[in-house]
Amino acid sequence: MVLLRHIPFLKAVLLHSLTAFGGPQGHFGMMLKTFVSQRKDVSKEELMEYNAFCQMLPGASSTQVLTLVGYKRGGVPLAVLTLLVWILPASVLMGALSFLVRYFDEATMKHDIFKYIAPMTIGFLAYASAIAFKLSVKNTITQIIMVMSAILSFVFFKVPVIIPLLIVVGGFVTNLSDRRIPQVGEKPRKIKWGNIWLFAFIFLAAGVLSEQARKHDWPNRRPINLFENTYRFGSLVFGGGQVLVAMMYEQFVVRPQNEKLLQRNPNVVKIERADFYTGAGLVRAMPGPVFSIASFMGGMAMSDRGTRWQITGCVIGTIAIFLPSALLVLFFFPVWNNLKKYAIFFRALEGINATVVGFLIASTLYMFKDITTTEWADHGWINILVIAGTWLALSFSRIPSPVIVIFCVALGAIL
Repeated sequence: MVLLRHIPFLKAVLLHSLTAFGGPQGHFGMMLKTFVSQRKDVSKEELMEYNAFCQMLPGASSTQVLTLVGYKRGGVPLAVLTLLVWILPASVLMGALSFLVRYFDEATMKHDIFKYIAPMTIGFLAYASAIAFKLSVKNTITQIIMVMSAILSFVFFKVPVIIPLLIVVGGFVTNLSDRRIPQVGEKPRKIKWGNIWLFAFIFLAAGVLSEQARKHDWPNRRPINLFENTYRFGSLVFGGGQVLVAMMYEQFVVRPQNEKLLQRNPNVVKIERADFYTGAGLVRAMPGPVFSIASFMGGMAMSDRGTRWQITGCVIGTIAIFLPSALLVLFFFPVWNNLKKYAIFFRALEGINATVVGFLIASTLYMFKDITTTEWADHGWINILVIAGTWLALSFSRIPSPVIVIFCVALGAIL
């Protein structure tokens, strides 16, 4: 009965999941508008802290941030429900598309109606950068950290470890000053160790079972191998969905072409190159977490065994990719809250937040750079209007984020 009062919040999460384009940075801008400005589920400072904290963890960062919003409102039960409502629409859709992939052709993959989603996402990123700047950059040292973070993030944008590395450096730099002292009124929370033990047990057990299944050639062992591969990705990947796509490509497309590997492991999990590229293209046009690509890849990995096994592959991919993110964030966040009672970690937060502001700025510039010359030539002035219009609507109106998304999709369909 207690959860009934959270139904409006869960409805907002569902609407967010159906309209959240642009990857984790774009999602953050939408969360600022929906869960801070409109619903006031968390403060700007809290959401900034959640985002900075989740950048330090492996896994799906936007999923972890939204899970923490649910955790703040209603503890672990609501956090789990928030996670499920957020991931299921995209995961179900991507899993369903694994059944339809044979029917897609090059014309289908152009996604013309989504051509203004990229400039819209830039507008969301610019809005998030402006809000984060006002909150976190207040003195000379944070200005320097922000500028250096923006430059290095832009130059090394595709290097997965760059963000955690810059966060550590930013936190160290602000510790060189002893000005900030943590408030000591709140007692440290008790740490529950179950999540981290469960995370470690699943990681080790999946690895052992997968290797035993390979060595002894267990019948129907492919689901075990698929779970181990995907759970490992979810446990170790830094840098968001694009890094995950690269890791999956190496594991499921490149690696199975090795003749020596095929001799040792003829039943290795593999996906055809064309099917992989189709999934990687489709997920960019889908709302929700980019990590939902694992649902598609899980279905494709089992597609030669019939409908029932393919559905099983979709379910395995979804659970295995998101479970590590949930276990890690729900374990480490209480630890982080306790560590903030110590001056060294409290002071580090100032530098961490300034680093994340730099990363948001770099993301904005990088996405702007990724709009091709052809796209600028065909509808460049509309792109500028969409970017500016999105930023203005977010900054100076009460228009909900989903309405902006629907308008941009409609614009792409019309023009």
